[in-house]
Amino acid sequence: MYFASDNTSGMPERIIDAIARANVGYEPGYGTDPLMAEVRAQIRTLFDAPEAEVFLVTTGSAANALALASYCPPWGAVYCHALAHIEVDECGAPEFYTGGAKLTHVAGENGKMAPDALRDTLARAGRGVVHNVQPGILSLTNLTECGTRYAPDEIAALSAIAKAHGLPVHLDGARFGNALVAEGCSPAEMSWRAGVDVLSLGGTKNGLMGVEAVVMFDPARAWEFQLRRKRGGHLWSKHRYLSAQIAAWLQDGLWLELATQANSMAAMLEAGLAGRAELLFPRGGNMLFARWPRATHQQMQQAGAQYFLWPDTETLDGPDDAPVSARMVCSWNTTDAQVEQFLGLMAG
Repeated sequence: MYFASDNTSGMPERIIDAIARANVGYEPGYGTDPLMAEVRAQIRTLFDAPEAEVFLVTTGSAANALALASYCPPWGAVYCHALAHIEVDECGAPEFYTGGAKLTHVAGENGKMAPDALRDTLARAGRGVVHNVQPGILSLTNLTECGTRYAPDEIAALSAIAKAHGLPVHLDGARFGNALVAEGCSPAEMSWRAGVDVLSLGGTKNGLMGVEAVVMFDPARAWEFQLRRKRGGHLWSKHRYLSAQIAAWLQDGLWLELATQANSMAAMLEAGLAGRAELLFPRGGNMLFARWPRATHQQMQQAGAQYFLWPDTETLDGPDDAPVSARMVCSWNTTDAQVEQFLGLMAG
């Protein structure tokens, strides 16, 4: 009954086998290995983007921060939702790697930026005024930190507003695969065809040991990213172990199979919680947020259920009927039995 995070699950055997195969013999380092050429070709084909440049790093924080730094100057503004991962979970990494760019919040319900709010924010941005940070880049998160999902047309609408103001668009896709299979669209439709210039394609939350791909649909930015990656200490020497994971993950659609399983388990959990808990946000993929009585929380914890408390629960002290809010995330290896056990406990 482990629903704390999809970061904490293990790896599929196919990924472990790929790493073992990559461990044989000698290969060039620093991203010049033959497997990296395969990864680049795979992503270009999947995204129908033959000129896209692809770079691998080991953390989502590095992927996001280095991508943003390649587009936004120190005096720029990164427009994001107040609950965006780059705001609430990166410990200032975007500000650090950009050299001081300011994260500027754009409002919207359920973790999703509202087009009118973005339009209004950019209209008041102070472009050309020396006293203000200058508009730099739009950053969207899909899935959002509330577990909701942007559809391609929603990304396109926000991108169009940004482009009208001369801004590039970054997509934090730590759970891009989950959003993609839930939406039933192509990778291109959820990225560059919707106006995205640079994508952080997350693998760690979808079965990999620790690999994220930065996909740059504008190859003119590639050299700067390479320099920033090296200068920031995120260019792996034994790069083939990163390449091997991504290559096996993408082969034969494994990454989509893993995301589909995680989403399916979240859908099963959502159906079982109906009538037993208050769901806080619409489910967009493999994450759920719900509220239930404190006594239920104590019962679940004593039985070994694992999940994160959501920030609006300030304390666990109080009457048994006081609510507790929780975040639950299903992984690629979450099973029907685990979900059924969890729901059975909640039913008492």
